[in-house]
Amino acid sequence: MSNLIAGAKEQVAALTQAAYEKAAAQGLLPAGVTIHGTVDIPKDPKMGDYATSFALAGAKALGQNPRALGQILMDHLELEGSYFDRVELAGPGFLNFRLGTRWFGEVLSAIEAEGLTYGTLDEGKGQRVMVEFVSANPTGPMHMGNARGGVLGDTLANVLKRAGYDTWKEFYVNDAGNQIHKFADSIHARYMQILLGEEGFPFPEEGYRGEDIKELAQAFYEKHGEAYREAPEEKWLEDMSKFGLSVNIPNMKKDLNRYGIEYDEWFYESSLHESGYVAETVELLTQKGWTYEKDGALWLNTTELLKEKFIREGKTREQADKLDLKDDVLRRGNGFYTYFAADIAYHRNKLEVRKFDKVINIWGADHHGHVARLQAALDGIGLDGSNRLVVVLMQLVNLLQDGKPVRMSKRSGKAIALHDLLDEIHVDAARYFFNSRNSNSPLDFDLDLAVRRDSENPVYYVQYAHARICTLIQRLREEGHEVKKADQVDTAAYGSPEELALLKSLAQLPEEVRLASRDYDPSRINRYLLTVAGDFHRFYNADRIMGEEERVLQARLKLADATRSVIANCLALLGVSAPEKM
Repeated sequence: MSNLIAGAKEQVAALTQAAYEKAAAQGLLPAGVTIHGTVDIPKDPKMGDYATSFALAGAKALGQNPRALGQILMDHLELEGSYFDRVELAGPGFLNFRLGTRWFGEVLSAIEAEGLTYGTLDEGKGQRVMVEFVSANPTGPMHMGNARGGVLGDTLANVLKRAGYDTWKEFYVNDAGNQIHKFADSIHARYMQILLGEEGFPFPEEGYRGEDIKELAQAFYEKHGEAYREAPEEKWLEDMSKFGLSVNIPNMKKDLNRYGIEYDEWFYESSLHESGYVAETVELLTQKGWTYEKDGALWLNTTELLKEKFIREGKTREQADKLDLKDDVLRRGNGFYTYFAADIAYHRNKLEVRKFDKVINIWGADHHGHVARLQAALDGIGLDGSNRLVVVLMQLVNLLQDGKPVRMSKRSGKAIALHDLLDEIHVDAARYFFNSRNSNSPLDFDLDLAVRRDSENPVYYVQYAHARICTLIQRLREEGHEVKKADQVDTAAYGSPEELALLKSLAQLPEEVRLASRDYDPSRINRYLLTVAGDFHRFYNADRIMGEEERVLQARLKLADATRSVIANCLALLGVSAPEKM
């Protein structure tokens, strides 16, 4: 588990502190002063590889001019055995450190030793984290929003696992409640229209109007004929919903499998109702004093729960009282529990029964108002929802073709279905494009760009870099040049700006994993891949490999092979293939 970026920063801090202590021991500086200097990577490589503000931060406390202090520190730095071969004093007192051959060698060694696990960290320390994503209503085909949420959740779980979390991928099947009633009602109406004609039976105003509902009704009719013409509502509601779900859920699994997504569990909402867990959860909220009855319904005092949450987060009571808040119904007057009640029960199951340390949900941005309410409800039953429930909100996708929005699906007549999209473009392009921006940003998905086979298409650009390296390695192997072990390569041969830039990029992967997991932003891996591929292409065009003297050839061949490994590694995190030929 090598984070050589962090390791170099820590070493700069340690070397500078040791220089200060050595100078203080010689009476050149006051001893025992605590100084908090920063260590950063300068944007301009001319300013060094790492820079510390130690002299600026400590000048006043040590009674020195910053540059004079910087010079004293430089005079007492001991770089032997470190990652650095020289230090320069710059500007008002910055110390700029230059990396040496040992660091470059360790980068290559780490990539070689860790292979496709390079970038593995212990940030999560084995905490159990569930990532729940897609969880689309099983009442119709999955659409573009599900496509973005699918790859976002899947890749985030992969990144968290790489960062040291024990991750679990889950799909929550909403197979109960009002939407299932509406689903069955829609199938029944289309079924009756098969028997009586479209004019002979009214379609429910809030019914689902997609072509898929007509197909389900036709399939139900072909199986049962006219047997349900006079069936009581209770009978057709149950049987048609079961039939529709028996078709739709396997189709969802098939589409997601085609999309490269496999879940650890498909969790059914109906199991919460059938086991009495929803009723038990609502009773627990009542026992805690958070519910009241009004107009025959049972309500959650969400207003007070939210006020307490906001006060814990730093608002005053006066500020909280001014918020426009409202309570939520948990159980309707007819005795049925609301979706919100089931949602609280489901998350209680995650945290209390299955004992996940943290649960992460990928939701559409239109659910933003629900986040604090659910966290507050979990707070109310003592599960610390404000800290243990994380919701990643996802903005909309705009599908473009010929520079214009594409709005209609070929089949459903409403939204673009996932299976339609995957008929048009390769799954690699779909997964890469849908994860290419932070979830907070709207995403323009250009269909024309996604199918192009040139450097304008980012996934092609990255995959081509991988294939180009594989071809290079094979050609050199045919000429008798095998990739050597890292400790057999002379890292002193690296000196061009392109070589050094590529080496630094390769070292960055563990830090990118750390930041992506910290910010719940797996799109960092896409951006990182573009950087690595760009740095490789520049290196390959500037620094010849074939035909060079053996020492240089082997060093550059090893660098190319390390790049190949890192690209394959990151593409695997994204669920995208790494072709050897293109």
